[in-house]
Amino acid sequence: MIKHSAFIMLSSLALVTLSTAVNAGPLSKDVEEMRVSKAGQTMPNVVNRYQAISDTVEVKLAQSTDELAVTEMAAHQGHRLWQQAVRDVQSGHSDDRSLYWSRLSMRNVLKQEKAGFNVADWQRDILVKAVEKSSRGFSDIEFSPDTQINILVTGFDPFFLDRNIGQSNPSGLAALALDGYRFDVNGKKAQIETVMIPVRYADFDNGIIESLLTPFYRDNSVDMVFTISMGRENFDIERFPGRNRSAEAPDNLNVLTGASQRNPKAPLFNNGTSTDGKLNGPEFVQFSLPIEAMAAVKGHWSVNDNNQISTLSRGQFKASSLAELQNEISVEGSGGGYLSNEISYRSILLRDQFNLNLPVGHIHTPRIKGYDSQVESDIVEQIRAMIAAAASTL
Repeated sequence: MIKHSAFIMLSSLALVTLSTAVNAGPLSKDVEEMRVSKAGQTMPNVVNRYQAISDTVEVKLAQSTDELAVTEMAAHQGHRLWQQAVRDVQSGHSDDRSLYWSRLSMRNVLKQEKAGFNVADWQRDILVKAVEKSSRGFSDIEFSPDTQINILVTGFDPFFLDRNIGQSNPSGLAALALDGYRFDVNGKKAQIETVMIPVRYADFDNGIIESLLTPFYRDNSVDMVFTISMGRENFDIERFPGRNRSAEAPDNLNVLTGASQRNPKAPLFNNGTSTDGKLNGPEFVQFSLPIEAMAAVKGHWSVNDNNQISTLSRGQFKASSLAELQNEISVEGSGGGYLSNEISYRSILLRDQFNLNLPVGHIHTPRIKGYDSQVESDIVEQIRAMIAAAASTL
């Protein structure tokens, strides 16, 4: 049985600020956590759906007597939250938002509430990290030993929440709907395992995508990788992801990178691949998904092979090959200049560094405003069909 634990990631997602002060008081809330109160007032049924799990965390934190036990508790309750959200979505409750807001509520409890022993800030930080990973499915990736096609799928949290506190993300709903999904294709057993990715630049800079994918690429234990995010009017399969960030949009912590269309910037990578700390790689990479099979899937939306990119010297244009882009500086990949483009770039770059012949690429879903259960369910079902069509080519 293949199982990859999230907790190998704690070192690569380093605990940057370790306070040695004991019982130093509660940690301050970050920007995401501070939105919970407004969200609770705006949509209490969504935010409080898993309140019992947060309450359990608060009780067990107050009863805790040592760091190891309370860390195991936090990881267990985070995993419980992930599993409950997966069950709910797969039972017909098509909403990704409760997972997101409940995770933040649990973080607030672990940062703010009284513990049963003298707990330092760095210990609270470890508890938050444990909940983050386990409630995103990182410790839940488990392919059955009789599966012949292993498929890894990533979705994203809701984002731009200061514009619409009730915003959903169809890619996150897809991750919850497809986790553990098994199907037969051409006489082979296929299985999908999924994780939820944060919309935060710092997590990407600290190697969250590389830490997730390296064990699978190293062991050659996955057969396809789909990264998914919310995009434009229809489905776009992004042919040429670009290296640089150029979006002037904030992440979920309201962080701006300083990048722009005129001043694109390379992401960071802190695992020693370059002396300046920047992510090393070509300006553009190319997907390897079976686009013809995926585009043939019928549904409410068309499926486009998107080859439009932007460079400093030429602006926007449709590229025909990587060779055409060899001397260009990327402004936007086919997936844009935000984290949806970047997750695709990083996953393909890493695959190339492992010299694998593996279908990897990005699906941009149709964009929705706020939350629409029926539309999002239809999006998920078309994604399910596209992945099955892609698997049929293996």
